[in-house]
This record gives sequence, structure tokens and C-alpha cells, in this order.
Amino acid sequence: MGKDLFENFQVARETFLSADQALDFELSNIIFNGPEEELQKTAFTQPAILTMSIAVYRVMVEMLGKEPKPAFVAGHSLGEYTSLVAAGAISLEEGVRLVHLRGRLMQEAVPIGKGSMAAILGMVPEEVISICEEVSGEGVCEAANFNSPGQVVISGETEAIDKAVSIASERGAKKAVKLKVSAPFHSSLMFPVSSKLRDAALHCNWKEPYCPVIANSTAKPEQKVDTIIECLVEQTHMPVLWSDSIEYMHLQGVETFYEIGPGKVLSGLVRKCVKGSNVHAAGDLNSLECMVDLIKGGDA
Repeated sequence: MGKDLFENFQVARETFLSADQALDFELSNIIFNGPEEELQKTAFTQPAILTMSIAVYRVMVEMLGKEPKPAFVAGHSLGEYTSLVAAGAISLEEGVRLVHLRGRLMQEAVPIGKGSMAAILGMVPEEVISICEEVSGEGVCEAANFNSPGQVVISGETEAIDKAVSIASERGAKKAVKLKVSAPFHSSLMFPVSSKLRDAALHCNWKEPYCPVIANSTAKPEQKVDTIIECLVEQTHMPVLWSDSIEYMHLQGVETFYEIGPGKVLSGLVRKCVKGSNVHAAGDLNSLECMVDLIKGGDA
């Protein structure tokens, strides 16, 4: 992940090495060489994705020869931190330390195996919420990610999640499948993370971002530092309002979206949220070069 950028661009190498130095261990070695089970631990996954995404962003800026001027930036869950780094609200170094702590706190909040998440496709959000309420006797089960009009991710205690998946399948969900995650993110089970994360965030050197950041917990643009910190704290135990976030930007006149980071998952979600939108993803060197050509050609 990101090795082609590391080998071809000094600014990417500096990004990965800065993250290594900030964390006091070789995150870059885990990213490039694994082992995969180590990279999948959320305490490593979170700073790895943040670092990779910022490396892509910085190479894009270098290729363009100037900072892009987005109307808004946004990120899904962990990606909200990436958007804040890209918008100059927090440094990469403080960002990776903060999400490394976030990942560790989230993993410690619920013992492995006690919490789960599942994706429910082909049901409207109200139906999914109703099922969550129905199985609440089995344990915590809550809507965690509103990803698109037909995709909701649920999160909570494993027995309750298993029951909800079974009911959703019986009632006509196009797909109801458990996710390979190590903790029940964005559920009330993550509430113990809040105070420690807030304390750590308050010790970071924040600046007002140069463009509005759409917060996961409000689906609205935020630029005041105090509000940004509270939104980051809230999103640990509250739903990610991704579909509403995309709809908000669309209503403000945004027609073109650029996904910067490893993968194209968000691009697919944006297309489902806003039919006919222009969506481009850059997760490797080839796709990044194509994106830069589009921006230079006036498609931004």
C-alpha cells in the first residue's frame, strides 16, 4: 500500500518517514511488508490509512504545482482525521499519534469477540433501525454507518448483531453480512473512549482548517476548532452520517468528488448517494496521474 509512491516521490517518502518518527516505530515497514494480521490491528490500521492517504494527497499537490481549492473536505470515520490533516487543521505527526491512540482505545473498550459489525444492504434505514430495536434484548445493536440510501452498517454486541443479521436476511435484505473488524465501532460501547480521546485531542496544536470539513456526527461543515474536537469525540460512539454528508455537499452545488486514499469504496458510495455525480479515485500512481490530468483540464 503506497509503496509505488514511496519509491518514486520524495514527498511521499518524507510523509511515511515522518509518521514513523512521530510514532517511534516503523509503521512504514508494517504498511509495506506486513504481516497482514499486524496491519489489521486497528491501532496500526488507523495511522496506516491516514499516512497513506496524506502521501497520495501530497504527491497530488506536487504534481499540480499548487494546493487544490476544494469547496469542502470530508472523510468516513477515520477519514475525518485525514480530511483535517489535508485541510491544515492538524499536522500529520499529531494526527497519526492521535489515531494510533484512538485505535488502541477502541480495541481496549470491548474484548475481542464480544463486539461485531455487519452491513445491511437493500433495506431503508428505518427498517434497519427497527430491527436493531427489536433485538435490543440480546444486547447493544445500533445503526453505526449510514453509508448510502440502501446501505446501513450496524454495530454492537455479537449476539445481538448475529440476531439482527438473521432477521434482516429473513425480511428481504439484499445482503446482510458480518464485517471483518476488531471492535464495534461507532456504537455506544465505544463511549469509554470519549474522555481519553478528548484529553489527547485538547493537547494537540489545532488550527482553523482552510476550508470547511464535513463532520461525521453532524453532516454539516465545521471550522471552529472547539467544535471539530467535539465532533471527533462524538463520532467514536455515534453514527457516521455519510449519506447525509454527501447529500449536503451536493445541495451546496458540489458535482465532482475526488477520493484520495487506498481504495475506491467511498467513490462507490458517493455514486449511490448522488446519481450522475462525477467521482474519481486515486489510490495508486496510475489513478493519481489520471486524476491530476482531470484537475488540470478544468474538471475540478
